[in-house]
Amino acid sequence: MSDVRGGDGVRTAMTPLIKAIGLEKTFRTRGRDVAAVADVSLEVARGEALGIVGESGCGKTTTARMLLRLEDPSAGKIIFDGTDITTLRGAALLKFRAQAQLVFQNPFDALNPRFSIRRALAEPLNNFGVPIREHADRIDAVLHRVRLTPPAAWLDRRPHELSGGQLQRVVLARALIPGPTLIVADEPVSMLDVSVRAGILNLLREARDALGLAAVYISHDLALIRYVCERTMVMYLGQVVEEGPTKELIANPAHPYTRALVAAVPVPHVAQDRAQLPIRGSLSDAAAIGGCAFRGRCPHAMKICIELAPTLRTITPTRRVACHLEGTMS
Repeated sequence: MSDVRGGDGVRTAMTPLIKAIGLEKTFRTRGRDVAAVADVSLEVARGEALGIVGESGCGKTTTARMLLRLEDPSAGKIIFDGTDITTLRGAALLKFRAQAQLVFQNPFDALNPRFSIRRALAEPLNNFGVPIREHADRIDAVLHRVRLTPPAAWLDRRPHELSGGQLQRVVLARALIPGPTLIVADEPVSMLDVSVRAGILNLLREARDALGLAAVYISHDLALIRYVCERTMVMYLGQVVEEGPTKELIANPAHPYTRALVAAVPVPHVAQDRAQLPIRGSLSDAAAIGGCAFRGRCPHAMKICIELAPTLRTITPTRRVACHLEGTMS
């Protein structure tokens, strides 16, 4: 069960819209198997937003692609709205994809440059079998939702005629137009100028609130995650190392990796300990198989970190961390 915070500030249990259990993904590279994701479990309720953060190569995008069934898991299960979608194919998979949509990172690559905005928005409606008589009303409504108004002024334009921010509004409209219940946004504003990022994030929040959407945000930007997500999951080398309410996790990170991420990225309104040791090295300096994967970069590595991989354990009713350090909560 997921828990979301109501208007009175009390957390209440809700059935998850999407739940992943023990997800794993292994790729064959240069004659050997490489684990991109290892034993990741998560759940997101309707109306809730989960952020997945970590360095490039940590497995967050692969996890998101498995949730959308754009990648098939090597192991594990994905339950969506009570149905196991792990092995769906054909018409059943298409029906699921109408309910779970991706907001792409790069708006310049997400749209066919030859298509008008009208055609770009009609394409998913055609793919999901929406009657043509409904197209005009749906397109008009979704352009109003992303504030491209009046719609008639945008319908016959092509991508090269729009700015990056305007294009990302079209990308968001394209994700919303099938009527999904889950949105996955992969670095949705990283390709945009700083001056337009807040506008796109506000549109995402407004759409989520108005439509009751569940959302998963993939990002390396903790300031963004703090702004849009109630809960955050931190990944390192394909594994979850910490999870909890976003504000608590940023204000009081429990895992050394999370602490370093928070210290490295300015987060508004959060006191930051710049005296903390920064992360040493990079993902290429990951520890050998066995023990804690982070030990080669951790300023607090102990003997047990070499001998035994930490498991994700509960440290408060809403917080989990995979670390051998005792008293990680300050």
